[in-house]
Amino acid sequence: MYFDELDISNDLLDALDAMNFEECTPIQEQAIPKILEGHDLMGIAQTGTGKTAAYLLPVLDELSHGNYPQDSVNCIIMAPTRELAQQIDQQVEGFAYYLDGVSSVAVYGGNDGIRFEQERRGLELGADIIIATPGRLISHLNGGHIDLKKVSFFILDEADRMLDMGFYDDIMKIASFLSEKRQTIMFSATMPDNIQKLAQNILHNPVEVKIAVSKPAEKIQQTAYLCYDGMKDRIVEKVLSDDTLDRVILFASSKQKVKELNITLKRKGFNVGAMHSDLVQREREEIMLAFKNRRISVLIATDIVSRGIDIDDIQMVINYDVPRDPEDYVHRIGRTARANREGQAITMVTPKDWQHLLKIERLIEKEIPKPDLPEGCGEKPEMSTGKRRHTPGRHGGKGRYNKRGHGGKRNGKPKNNPSNNAQQ
Repeated sequence: MYFDELDISNDLLDALDAMNFEECTPIQEQAIPKILEGHDLMGIAQTGTGKTAAYLLPVLDELSHGNYPQDSVNCIIMAPTRELAQQIDQQVEGFAYYLDGVSSVAVYGGNDGIRFEQERRGLELGADIIIATPGRLISHLNGGHIDLKKVSFFILDEADRMLDMGFYDDIMKIASFLSEKRQTIMFSATMPDNIQKLAQNILHNPVEVKIAVSKPAEKIQQTAYLCYDGMKDRIVEKVLSDDTLDRVILFASSKQKVKELNITLKRKGFNVGAMHSDLVQREREEIMLAFKNRRISVLIATDIVSRGIDIDDIQMVINYDVPRDPEDYVHRIGRTARANREGQAITMVTPKDWQHLLKIERLIEKEIPKPDLPEGCGEKPEMSTGKRRHTPGRHGGKGRYNKRGHGGKRNGKPKNNPSNNAQQ
């Protein structure tokens, strides 16, 4: 379906045309008509499917008709991180370029007092659309800076991530300030029990739009390097020594590891920058801008940016650690091979991570190739699928592994790879 087949205003279509948006993605084709009809909606779709436009376009179309209060907040969009809130705000500006009188304000934590005062003034003047992180919006509510009684649209983007970050009570408190007559739209990449509970509490007779189970783009060349912890830094150095790479995201599972890698790689002469939750907002914006402008070649980050970065030409994603949630793996590597480009994803897998890798392979229905390590990085350990019963060793877990040449005793030959499942 093309956007000009949708029942949206010519001004919105002009903006889409200027942004080279022509054809709807599946989530947009299914969700936009339902939202325009006034239904509450539960959308299940991963990052990169176009879900932001799926809710912004119909809401902007409704607001552009001028049937809503001009001095009140008419739409609240909740986002889990300041990066995503900024990204949504930028997309509002783009889509609403030709619309008269539709205003927006982004409110998020990590700023100085001047920013907070600017937000307060914007809220009290009654912007049409507020894009907010839960904690920051609660602060403004507690300060009496915003009245939500006339809000007509309540949108939760990446609801699963907000609940993972402990925002359930904040979301319910914000919802308690809203009119029962509002239209509520919720998007999530997954549908665990806590999301179902939240949906039951804030949605009214919703329609459900579900896009296929999360799978990485076919053009991502996925690789798993089986290794020990002490080998990881050398592997990263070898991979990043490729002179053609100037657009890489290196994910680590803790901010402490991000800081350590930042120091290590800078000492080795690599052009890197670090993104983690200890940075103030100004520092995070500077790092992201430097990465977007290619002043930084490698962005080292925690999962805080796995769903909040909007750069189409990432060449490679490196997972320093195996994500514990298979969905997080899909979100991480989904930063590359966007807009029909090709990309690479490398994941380093230690023996203790083996079972987590198997879960990822079951989710994506594909065996990830496990080649030998780059030259000079040592020999990879052999790992089993864990199907053979044995007494766990000092490393625990269900599988058995030995490093070749170390003379460890094995019951038979371990299986290097899991069975190859049918691909998507």
